[in-house]
Amino acid sequence: ISITVVYPAVQEVAVVCSKAEDFHRRRNTMVDLVSNVHAGLPHPLPLGKCSQILGDYLYFHYGCDGVDDRGWGCGYRTIQSVASWLCSRDGAASQKNQVSPAPSLPHIQQALVTMGDKPGSFRGSRGWVGSFEASLVLDFFYGVPCKVVHVRGGELQRVAVPELHEHFDTRGSPVMMGGDRDNSSKCVVGVCTGEEDSYVLVVDPHYYGPKPDRAELQRRGWVGWRKLSSLDQTSFYNMCLPQTADVNTD
Repeated sequence: ISITVVYPAVQEVAVVCSKAEDFHRRRNTMVDLVSNVHAGLPHPLPLGKCSQILGDYLYFHYGCDGVDDRGWGCGYRTIQSVASWLCSRDGAASQKNQVSPAPSLPHIQQALVTMGDKPGSFRGSRGWVGSFEASLVLDFFYGVPCKVVHVRGGELQRVAVPELHEHFDTRGSPVMMGGDRDNSSKCVVGVCTGEEDSYVLVVDPHYYGPKPDRAELQRRGWVGWRKLSSLDQTSFYNMCLPQTADVNTD
C-alpha cells in the first residue's frame, strides 16, 4: 500500500523562528555534526545490485542539540537528517556543519499542531513521531511531498527492497523507516540485493554522546549495512520517501 501525502507548503508560520533566530538560540548547545557518515563503507555484496543516496546530509542523533531526547526522539532526529539533505541540495547547509539547516524538535512539534495532526498538548511533550508525521513535516517546511509505503510483516524483501531501489535510482534522497514491533526509527541511505539476501544501509540516530567521528560510528555499528533478515520479520514497517525531482530528468 502506498500513500502520497500532499500538504501545501506554509509560507508564514509565526511560531517558527527564522534561520537567523534559530542559529542564535541553538549555537551554544549544538555539537558539530558529522556529514555523510556512511562514506567509505564497502558494499556488502560486490556482485549484487546496490543503490544509494545522491548528495550530502548531516548525522543527527540523540542529544546533538543539547536536548536529552533518549527514548523518544529518534524519529525527530531522522527527520532532521533527511531535512539536512534537502537543504544541502539547495546549497543551504553550513560548510562547517556547526548548525544544521533543519527544524528543531519544538519546530517539528509545533508544525504538527499547526497542521491539525496533533493536539496542542503535543507541544513540549515527549510524543513519538513516525514516517507519516515525517511526510507532513517535510512537506510543511520544504514543500516536498512524500510517498508513504506500508510494508506488512514478512514482506520486506518483496515490497521494501524494490521500492528502495527505485527510490534511490530515481530520487536519491534518504528514507525514514520505522515500524510497530521494531519501533526504532532508521534513516536508510542505501540498499543492496544479492541472490540469497538483501541489505539496507542504516544510519542509526540512537547514538548519544560527544561528537563522534565517521570511523567510530562505523566501527561501533551506528551506521552500516544490515541484513534484511536481521530486521524483525513480524513487524510492519512504514517508509517515508521524499518525492524530490527525478535525478534522471535532464
